Amino acid sequence: MLSKPYTFLFIGRSGCGKGTQAELLIKYLKTNDKRPVLYLYAGNKMRELAERKNNLTSQITKKVLLEGGKQPDFLAIWYWSNELVKKMKKDVHLVIDGSPRTAMEAEIWDETLEFYGRKNIKPIYVEVSTKWATKKLLKRKRFDDTEKRIRNRMAYFDKTVYPAIEYYKNKSRNRLIKINGEPAIEEVHKEIIKKVFND
Repeated sequence: MLSKPYTFLFIGRSGCGKGTQAELLIKYLKTNDKRPVLYLYAGNKMRELAERKNNLTSQITKKVLLEGGKQPDFLAIWYWSNELVKKMKKDVHLVIDGSPRTAMEAEIWDETLEFYGRKNIKPIYVEVSTKWATKKLLKRKRFDDTEKRIRNRMAYFDKTVYPAIEYYKNKSRNRLIKINGEPAIEEVHKEIIKKVFND
């Protein structure tokens, strides 16, 4: 059994495999500990919101999604803060997939996790090249994975998400863990386990 609960924030380009790595980490936690795991992923919530009818927020969300743009911070924060208010418990592992996506959201996460008295906070940056991620996204054939939308997502990563990575490098007390996301899935998972639990 692990000696303490952990918080993980998975950050990376679309297509980097952060969702897959979050799933593998959850399996590892459940195998090695009895604590429950709370998993938060705003991406699916944004897609669900986009499919609602007769709702202005949904209409705008769908437009942004179809353009491959970045949803505003307030929607991501609305989702995960609402989930935390409803579901957060003291002795749980927390796995956050695809957030933060801006330096401001990273700061709000730090404030939120301090509010909950969380220790052992591990921001994990799954690093891949634009070319590698684009190839992966085109292979998965999801409806919003057109070449134009993928280009837009790569551009907003560089413009808005990368400053969140810089925030963890330079300002946050929570040390960034950088992972090479391009090797085989199991190799990436092993690197995460090593850097989180053994370093």
